[in-house]
Amino acid sequence: MWNQLRTDAYEGMLAETITLTGHNGDRIHAYLSRPLGEGPFPGIVLIPHMPGWDEFSRETARRFSQHGYAVVCPDIYCRFGHGTPDEIAAKARAAGGLPDASVMGDAEGSLRYLTSLPYSSGKVGVMGMCSGGRHAFLAACQVDGFAAAVDCWGGRVVASTEDLTPAQPVAPITYTDQLGCPLLGIFGNDDKYPTPEQVNIQEDELKKHGKEYAFHRYDGAGHGFFYYHTEMYRPKQAMDAWNKIFDFVDEHLRT
Repeated sequence: MWNQLRTDAYEGMLAETITLTGHNGDRIHAYLSRPLGEGPFPGIVLIPHMPGWDEFSRETARRFSQHGYAVVCPDIYCRFGHGTPDEIAAKARAAGGLPDASVMGDAEGSLRYLTSLPYSSGKVGVMGMCSGGRHAFLAACQVDGFAAAVDCWGGRVVASTEDLTPAQPVAPITYTDQLGCPLLGIFGNDDKYPTPEQVNIQEDELKKHGKEYAFHRYDGAGHGFFYYHTEMYRPKQAMDAWNKIFDFVDEHLRT
């Protein structure tokens, strides 16, 4: 768990930009971070959030690698061009958002890339925050092969007909019966996207279909409470949630 690394332990990491094959055979950029050594290492596909393929996403990848995970964070926004994360995210919004099909293809390509590596243990989870949390839940339902999923405050998993778009034509909750791995949900009780009521609806659907899951909800926290570079940051709640994430992925990806 957090801050439990031994002071006499060897530590080494490699982190770099790579290319991999994503949706429709497109070659896309991705960020790979991994511990040095032969492994085998479990993997994480980290789906970036709506602020874009940004520095926070890279730092999150390295945090997992420091704890023994090989991580791929694909640039799911790359088809909108290149620039700063804010610039490219704005282009994506102006175009009507990222197509779910594209993100699922990139997530599958990232999964296949990780499992092909000689130091892979063969077990890979998927995680995302904000829109990435929504995508992580969707990937756990639609992409074969993930062994665990972490949804951090994924908005619009529960969506009305009016919320649907050509790029996102189906509410992810519709696919709950297809969830293929254990799910961890992290939510703030002051959030509006999703609201506590929407989280309740998602939990009821998971129970209805007999899915393995654990939801943790935090008072005094709203959307994006991990984001230490914003006013949304809530350090106490964030660090408790990080410990729960590490416990969860260790349980399902290391055994």
